[in-house]
Amino acid sequence: MSAATTRSRTPDRLCAEAVDLARAAAEEAAAPGVVGEHAGVVSEGDRVVTHYFECKELGYRGWRWAATVARASRAKIVTLDEVVLLPGPDAVLAPEWVPWSERLRPGDMGPGDLLPTDAEDLRLEPGYSGEDEPLPNSPVSEEMALLAEAEDAEVTPAAPAKLATIPVRGTIAAVAEELGLRRARVLSRYGLHTAADRWEDGFGPKTPMAQAAPASCVSCGFLARIGGSLGQAFGVCANEFSPADGRVVSLAYGCGGHSEAAVMPTPPRPAPPVIDETRVDPFPLRPAADSGSVPTDADEDAAELGHS
Repeated sequence: MSAATTRSRTPDRLCAEAVDLARAAAEEAAAPGVVGEHAGVVSEGDRVVTHYFECKELGYRGWRWAATVARASRAKIVTLDEVVLLPGPDAVLAPEWVPWSERLRPGDMGPGDLLPTDAEDLRLEPGYSGEDEPLPNSPVSEEMALLAEAEDAEVTPAAPAKLATIPVRGTIAAVAEELGLRRARVLSRYGLHTAADRWEDGFGPKTPMAQAAPASCVSCGFLARIGGSLGQAFGVCANEFSPADGRVVSLAYGCGGHSEAAVMPTPPRPAPPVIDETRVDPFPLRPAADSGSVPTDADEDAAELGHS
């Protein structure tokens, strides 16, 4: 170990004694009353010392004010270098920053939000097979582009932003453009598998609803088929009373709303009324005199008591 290293680890005496200078600098940089007790001295090098003071600022638990002082060689006066607020060993720190692409979760997008897709996204692959690639001797081929870059040459008639993006007439890309089938990128095999795994986790055969279902969606009349290779294993539920209404469901999924699981019986209808037109039933217009609960003969005793 050299003498210089030994000196750098030993705090300079005059710098270590300049506690008042360091405190005054920390109090000037901080708000009033937030600089606490002296928390130690650390040697930063030859005649360079950092004084630490406790921070009483709300929300900065465990942080320390650090005031660095120094003096020149053979000088008696200690000067201030800098004052900063630094986290201590027990400081409360924010979690490690994570890029937005790794923090994004399903359902985070809202109206007006834009989600850029990485050019090397593993879920996507080029939507064309390469039939329209330029010939090797073409001025826009990859080989010629590398050669032009090496020789600092210009092989395009204009800037890339001003070049036409419409496919050349008569090419496969032009025909696909007219049919509405031309896309720059399509789902790759990896993208298909990740989507299938995600959909099966939500509405697949291993969910509690599917385990208790009387039948699977493959035989349900409310299942709407989808195209493409995913249509061999998934569909869209169109039953408004199902928990998966409007969702992509596995053909092995099921619920109690299956169209053929329990057919509701037809409610019984009452028999039509029978009218006998061969007999006449008399209906009196007034009740008989002896049909009531009050006798027709006047009771003299009741009359005296006020009854009629």
